Amino acid sequence: MLNDPLANMMSLILNNELIGKQECLVKPSSKIIKELLRVMKENGYVIEFKEFEDSRGNYIKLILTGSLNKCGVIKPRYSVKNNNFEKFEKRYLPAKDIGILFVSTPDGIMTHYDAKSKKIGGRLLAYCY
Repeated sequence: MLNDPLANMMSLILNNELIGKQECLVKPSSKIIKELLRVMKENGYVIEFKEFEDSRGNYIKLILTGSLNKCGVIKPRYSVKNNNFEKFEKRYLPAKDIGILFVSTPDGIMTHYDAKSKKIGGRLLAYCY
């Protein structure tokens, strides 16, 4: 039973990266998963992703870069203001300017660097480096 599709996707990507696979299939797909993958593609963690329709629901086929060391979801999804990102950077990322936090903002899902530059806060979803 899938309780958290986002957490399942992140662990699937991490496991496929660790064993050296170039492709993986993510089931089920959702708007949040597609937006998170779009941001990962912009930052160079995923090469390409495509959504396919199936009789049992949609799935996404990913092509991985092999440059991902660790990724995961942040639970509980902390609410963070535009000037409090540093505390969570220290908690989830290994060093300064290495890795990204994914933030759900009123302007959509983006990295914490984009949220800082736009001076908006939101809820933390996941991290990767």
